[in-house]
Amino acid sequence: MSKMSWKREGTVAVLTLENGENRHNPDFVEAFLAALDAIEADREVRSLVIASSDAKNWSLGIDLQWVIGAAQTPSRHDELRGFLHGMNRMFTRVLNYPMPVVAAIAGHCFGNGAILACACDFRFMRSDRGFFCFPEVDVNIPFLPGMLAIVERVFPAWLLDSMYLSGRRAGGAELLEHHVVTGTAEGPEALLAAAVTFAAGFDKGRGIFGEIKRRKHQSVVDVFSGADMPIIEGLKVMA
Repeated sequence: MSKMSWKREGTVAVLTLENGENRHNPDFVEAFLAALDAIEADREVRSLVIASSDAKNWSLGIDLQWVIGAAQTPSRHDELRGFLHGMNRMFTRVLNYPMPVVAAIAGHCFGNGAILACACDFRFMRSDRGFFCFPEVDVNIPFLPGMLAIVERVFPAWLLDSMYLSGRRAGGAELLEHHVVTGTAEGPEALLAAAVTFAAGFDKGRGIFGEIKRRKHQSVVDVFSGADMPIIEGLKVMA
């Protein structure tokens, strides 16, 4: 079972991923969605910071061992489809969450982890270590259309091309220069403090914030129920 916990610091909920590389599989999706429900149920919370207990990794994305095992076992194909739909539910939940969501990226952020970070409203990243990377070209698993739509709302087209088509890594300083991240800090403690301080500056009503985000992200969510569907149902997820 994927481990994660959360605590409230004033009006900020800090959700900490506690599974080392924080790979995404059905257990991760279930635990993550449950945590978001619990945080939203606390009416004192006005913003959310997503952190990691591992100073080396924020999230390395898809659990490739699980996905490849499911893809190679016909009796598990429905399980794989369920997981892919579950990821889209996770992305939708973050995109439409009725408060600001800030990713405190204190380590490597790869693949599906990078997509999750892009689904957040804001990103903070360490300036002294950790890379942001889309390694799909190297693992032969292209973005689903919905994943691409999430990333395109954050990255300049030319920068996305230079990273997605090559698999190259970018650090916090480069991504700050191009406004992919909102801020950087040296060391995990300073990074988390910066993200929490930034998040604490928001004190808007959930109703208006949620509605603004739903309208802002509707075109992305529509891709999940449109272009993604035949690819998932046909399990055309590997090149």
